[in-house]
Amino acid sequence: MALFKCLDCMLPPHGLIEISEKVYFFDFSVSTKVLNTVADLQARYSGLSFMVFNFKEGDTRTQISDILSQYDMMTVTEYPLPYEGCPILPLEVIHHVLRRSESWLSVEGQQNALLLHCERGGWPVLAFMLAALVLFRKQYSGEQKTLEIFYKFVPTELLRNLTPFNPKPSQLRYLQYVSERNLGSDWPSSDASLDLDCIILRFLPLFGEKGCRPVIRIYGQDSSSSTANMGSTLLFTSEEQAHYYQPDECKLVKIDIHHRVQGDVVLECIHLDDVREEMIFRVMFNTTFVRNNVLKLGLDEVDVMWDARDQMPKNFEAEVCFENKNGTESPAHEEFFDVEEIFNDTVDA
Repeated sequence: MALFKCLDCMLPPHGLIEISEKVYFFDFSVSTKVLNTVADLQARYSGLSFMVFNFKEGDTRTQISDILSQYDMMTVTEYPLPYEGCPILPLEVIHHVLRRSESWLSVEGQQNALLLHCERGGWPVLAFMLAALVLFRKQYSGEQKTLEIFYKFVPTELLRNLTPFNPKPSQLRYLQYVSERNLGSDWPSSDASLDLDCIILRFLPLFGEKGCRPVIRIYGQDSSSSTANMGSTLLFTSEEQAHYYQPDECKLVKIDIHHRVQGDVVLECIHLDDVREEMIFRVMFNTTFVRNNVLKLGLDEVDVMWDARDQMPKNFEAEVCFENKNGTESPAHEEFFDVEEIFNDTVDA
């Protein structure tokens, strides 16, 4: 069976699309036609019960949720869209959605189906979750190939208007987390807490004759907070220690961090001058999957602005270095010196 097929050959091009048996999603352009589409769906498949996942911004209940909840055949759950601007859900939320989907579709004696929808600005999140779902269920293989398939459903220019960054490198990292999961355990069992020691940058881009003035900002969950939520907060900024690195110095820059992080982390690197700031790159990762106390990133593994990739040196590298539990530094660090109730009331446990 092909990965995608229209529910019915008579449906318009921008309709409901089936990605696998009993798993559907709305094409990005049909949000205004939801009532007609759902009514048609109910008439054609009256025996099905639908679990609906809607990805949206903010905490308020959406109009689409009110519309779909009018149908007895549909149970709606809404999930927040971005994590600190990244079109990726926190790992715990991803795990929740995937497990809930699998459980719903596996109930014996019931005709259950899954329907995914997003608000208009949430297509990158929906594309990511659709890829995660078919990878999780082993209905498709290859993270990059799978993600690209879903991105083809939205015009490139519209996608660039939805997010200033190309989010695919960080999304692929999280899809690899999904592929690496252990079905025999409660993956992820816990979020590792790590001491982020420093970041080593090689071959930074130059901003004029003065070079580059990089600043690191780190966002994540505040481990000291007693409030359980999936939001993020600014944990660290290197702005106070920022200074210009001359062009020759931009070949190797070390910025000290010395901050503990846990779970989902967004790391941004910006160039900050006296007038404005320009984004260099962004990366999202989860501490549970950090190996050997270092996260090594090449140009293809960081999120950059859509039109800025050609301005980045091709041999750019970033190494996020952590300290071992016994306090010793990571190998990359030594080498440098040698040379959740999480979703309020909208989510069921």
